[in-house]
Amino acid sequence: MEGESTRQLKVAREIQKDMAEIIRGRGMAAYDGALVTVSGVRVSPDLSVAKVYVSIFPSSKAEAVMKSLSDNVRTYRGELGSKVAKQLRIVPEIVFYQDSSLDYVEHIEELLKK
Repeated sequence: MEGESTRQLKVAREIQKDMAEIIRGRGMAAYDGALVTVSGVRVSPDLSVAKVYVSIFPSSKAEAVMKSLSDNVRTYRGELGSKVAKQLRIVPEIVFYQDSSLDYVEHIEELLKK
């Protein structure tokens, strides 16, 4: 099979679901009123690292939200750990990345309006 293993994909889907729940559970106030969505997760082949892609709306708050996410990454990992404890032996390290596809969509919409 090309690319990621079935196990990687399953773990990534689970982490995406759980991280979305964790982030949603904090409410928009925790992110300065920004809407934060987990748009995707990629897991390393050894399942030790999870790259969590988040889209942030409005994008003007992206920098502050990304800082908050990375400053609190250990807390997020702890919460994730309690959710995936039964499925995974080790809780992967979490690295947050900004998914800028929303910015791209906004940019295209702006261009189309012109």
